[in-house]
Parts: sequence; structure tokens; C-alpha cells
Amino acid sequence: MQKIATRPTANRLMGIESPSEARRIIRAGDYSGHTAGVAPDYVQGNLCILPKDMALEFAAFCQRNPKPCPLIGMGAPGDPSLPDLGDIDIRTDVPRYRVFKDGKLVDEPTDIRKYWSDDLVTFVLGCSFSFEDALVEGGIELRHMTMNATVPMYRTSIATAPAGPFHGPMVVSMRPMKPADAIRAIQITTRFPAVHGAPVHIGKPELIGIKDIAKPDWGDAVPVHDDEIPVFWACGVTPQSVVATVKPEFCITHYPGSMLVTDRRNTEFAIM
Repeated sequence: MQKIATRPTANRLMGIESPSEARRIIRAGDYSGHTAGVAPDYVQGNLCILPKDMALEFAAFCQRNPKPCPLIGMGAPGDPSLPDLGDIDIRTDVPRYRVFKDGKLVDEPTDIRKYWSDDLVTFVLGCSFSFEDALVEGGIELRHMTMNATVPMYRTSIATAPAGPFHGPMVVSMRPMKPADAIRAIQITTRFPAVHGAPVHIGKPELIGIKDIAKPDWGDAVPVHDDEIPVFWACGVTPQSVVATVKPEFCITHYPGSMLVTDRRNTEFAIM
């Protein structure tokens, strides 16, 4: 199980409402933890950076897999800015990154300026953190937030739709809930299709290839009480699962749970 590497800074951004202030702290290198609950009114994004010769096919992969890979932003080749999402420098504004070469993880830096080149294209995918504020407002407890932990994520047996070389299993995030809360959560998250939308599975984890719910592939394990069921949402860590399958020559992603905080409001992505 892989965990956030820098727990001592876990509360550094809590209570911050401004996405630009959160990014300022991150850009200064003063925070490298998870971003759940940070600037809760604003959209957070998963990150995937690829060489431009793979960009078109990855965009097609996102189009074919809107549940795990809802594309909300894309940069121009070699340009680290994302003006549609805010005053962002993608090389410094994510708390922690993951760098892959030939599908193998080689680094988990807090700054990717030394890896940046004119050949790279940035993709930002919607994140389930963006609907968590609505769930909390609906009176639903989110166990990972209660525990100040990173939401647990699992590689599943659910196949993604292939596009070019990109293929592989879907990753899901899990939140335990009482059945009545799970029903309400479906109603709430259905309003947010651009940030994963409604759950993809409820209940028995073994039906989607998860052998042990106490051992997530990413993030932190959280308890599922006897009166609760696990509820699973498609997750933007799916590209990292795909990277492990496809093994591209070079790729950069966010560290699971450490997201890009944007200036776009969650309400912009709600459909009703």
C-alpha cells in the first residue's frame, strides 16, 4: 500500500478557502500532503503529462472513458500554464508528483521543473474531491476526511475502453456509507458528471476484483463499519494504472490524493 509521504504537513492547508492561496503555499514548497477539504468550493484535478506524440491518443482515451477520465483542462505543448483553470504553473503547483519512465516509477518530487520540456502536454481530469463538499453539505460523513487521511483507491477488474496504445483496468475510490446515505450520495453525485458522477459499484468489492478492502493500492485504509457498505466511484488515478499497463517512455502524474487546486467553482460542473 502506498501512502502520502509527508504526514507532518497534513493540516497546513486545512481551512484555506482560496485556491490561489493554496497554490501559493504549494508553489513555495511548504506543503506536500493530500488536498481533500482544501478550498472546498473549487474544482480539484488529477494530472497526467505525456509527450505530445501520445497526446492525441490520450485525449481520445479520455473521451472514450469519461467516468474515470473526465477531461477538464489541457495545455499546449511545452506550456506549463493552464489559463482556463487559473494562474497555474503545472511544474510547481501540485503538492507531489510521480514520474514514470518506461512504466516504472522513478521519482516522487514536489517540483517537476527539472523534468519539463517543450515536448510535454498537460491533461487535467476531474476529481471526486469536487463533489465531496456537496456530500458533506448533505450530511454524509466522509471517513477519510474524518480521519485526515487520503481516500482509499483500488485497481479493479473493470476494463477501460482502449484508444490507441492506452488501455488497462479502471481505478476506483471508496467511501463507506450507511445504505440510506449511499442512496443520497448517488442522487448528489449524479449532478457532477464532469467529476466522475455517480458511483460505478456499490457493495461487494470482490465483484470488481478487489480482494481485500483493507489493503488499498493507493491512499489509506479506512474502516467499514458493520452497518455500512462500501461505495465506489471511478477515479482519476486510472491513468496511473494505464501507465503501468502501457509503459510509455515518459509520463508525469500527481501523487494520489495530492491534487491540482483550480480556480473553477464546483457549481460550474453541476448539471442541476
